[in-house]
Parts: sequence; structure tokens; C-alpha cells
Amino acid sequence: MSAQALPDVTGPAACRAVRYAWFTIGYNLVEGVIAVAAGLAASAISLIGFGIDSGIEVAAAAVVLTRLIAEIRGGEPDPVKERRALKFMAVTFFALAAYVTVEGVRDLVVGEEPDTSVVGIVLTGVSIIIMPWLARAKRRAGQQMNSRLVIADAAETKLCAWLSVSTFVGLLAYALVGWTWLDPIAGFVVAAFAVMEGKEAWEGEIVENDDDD
Repeated sequence: MSAQALPDVTGPAACRAVRYAWFTIGYNLVEGVIAVAAGLAASAISLIGFGIDSGIEVAAAAVVLTRLIAEIRGGEPDPVKERRALKFMAVTFFALAAYVTVEGVRDLVVGEEPDTSVVGIVLTGVSIIIMPWLARAKRRAGQQMNSRLVIADAAETKLCAWLSVSTFVGLLAYALVGWTWLDPIAGFVVAAFAVMEGKEAWEGEIVENDDDD
């Protein structure tokens, strides 16, 4: 994808990107509320972090939606504003990485044992199905539009999918065998990916591969 080409906001891909952004906002609002409530009830830090990540995803999707609607209505993409939006998304990547890392270290040091959360297991299990599909759909629309912003949003959704997996595995492992260390370790891996994606978004170089289409 050319770094100089302007996004195409006049075609059907742009309309799909708008619908995906709206879906992301709605789904993650519900997901975030349920996750935080269930996490507080079970004293599960990973589940609370998962809910906070849903809030970050809502914020990122709102930025994308605002930019897309403005460009569609104006008919002329603004590269300067797109770069600003990319930098905002980079900050959300860094914030997620920082949170997951701090809480992961805390969990390993303190060794806090949460209660089993059936709600959390079901919720993250559903997200494992929905989030990868949504990330692929966003990425495809972004590539067709030639929009780095939409592709960056797809990368963030993909990262949320991995966070869903790590949270699900951690909650399920604890429920089955009492392992509490797996979730923070998986979180560190997610944090590493978040830093990498954030750096690329900040530099405006974020690109998704086609190997999982």
C-alpha cells in the first residue's frame, strides 16, 4: 500500500468500514461493562483488564468512525488529521501494553487467587469467535480503501482478539487446575505485540499481512 496515496472514501469499502466501526463500539460497550462487573465480582484482574481494553477499543473505533464520516461527507481525506488519528491509536496501544504489563507483574508478585468466573469464560469465548472475524473484515475494507487508519484499527481489533484468547485461557486454566501464572505470562506476549503495533501506528507505517485471509 502506497504511503502517499489518499484513502478512497467513496466506494462500498468505506461504507463497510463505517458499519464495522459502529458494530465495534456497540459490542465493546456491552462486553466492557460485563467484563468489568464480572471481574470485580471474582477479583479477577485479567478480566477487569479485558474490560478496560474493551473501553480502549471503543475509543479507537470512535476516532476511526469520526474520521471516516467526516471524510465521506467532505469527499476529501485529510492526511494531517489521519496522522493525528493514527498517533492517538498508537497511544491506546501503548496504554494497553502498560496496563497488561503492570497488572501481570502484580499478579506474579502478589500471587492473588481470583474466584472462578463462568461469566468471564463464556464472554471471552464469544469474543474469540467475533474479534478475529471483525479484525479480518476491517483489514480487508482498509486495504480496499487504501486507508492506514482503518488498517490500524483492524490491527487493534486483532490485538484484542489475542487478549481474548489469553484471558480465556487464564480463566479456564484457573477454573480447571488452579494455574494463576499463565494469564500474566500470556499478557506479556500481548503487551509486546501492542508496543510493536503502537510504534508502527505512531510512525504511520502500520501494515497488515495477507497470510491469514
